[in-house]
Amino acid sequence: MTYEDILYEERDGAGWITINRPKVYNAFRARTCEELTHAIKRAGWNKEIGVIVLGGAGDKAFCTGGDQSEHDGDYGGSGTIGLPIEDVHSAIRDVPVPVIARVQGYAIGGGNVLATLCDFTIASEGAKFGQVGPKVGSVDPGWGTAYLARVVGEKRAREIWYLCRQYTAQQALDMGLVNAVVPAEELDAEIERWCAEIMEKSPTAIAIAKR
Repeated sequence: MTYEDILYEERDGAGWITINRPKVYNAFRARTCEELTHAIKRAGWNKEIGVIVLGGAGDKAFCTGGDQSEHDGDYGGSGTIGLPIEDVHSAIRDVPVPVIARVQGYAIGGGNVLATLCDFTIASEGAKFGQVGPKVGSVDPGWGTAYLARVVGEKRAREIWYLCRQYTAQQALDMGLVNAVVPAEELDAEIERWCAEIMEKSPTAIAIAKR
């Protein structure tokens, strides 16, 4: 597959996948979802790759969910009705290697769901997290609600979904939505340390633990 909406790089045993749509705050369209699914599987089932890093281009946003400007009733691509984002969710959970969300800027709506589903989330100090579904008459009835409740507890998950507030990186850390918060200029170095530490461990044991 030729990538138009994402960047893909393999270095030092890690697969770095970046949503490359900064002009729309890295919102995803159907093609983005299809490319993400392909890239996550490509890295995740490669025996030379021990960890995946998922991020967004630029410093404004990790991802802000679905690109509403693309919503014309015909998403093209594989012919899926609506955005095939659940394929991305399943790929993140199904690959045997850990996936780290690299969050700088906004992780809102579907972007917050992506970060939540990753095995780890490492954020810059200026990152913002939250849901917007009920503000615009939508909701994620699958991973975005059920798994969020497992991560932060049902009461907090209901707060996040019902009230559509935005949370700072520190608040997200305090509620267990994030693993680590660092200054923006240290984000990549911190993620590289996590990657190196992960790859010191048994990939078979990690794959079993992830299941």
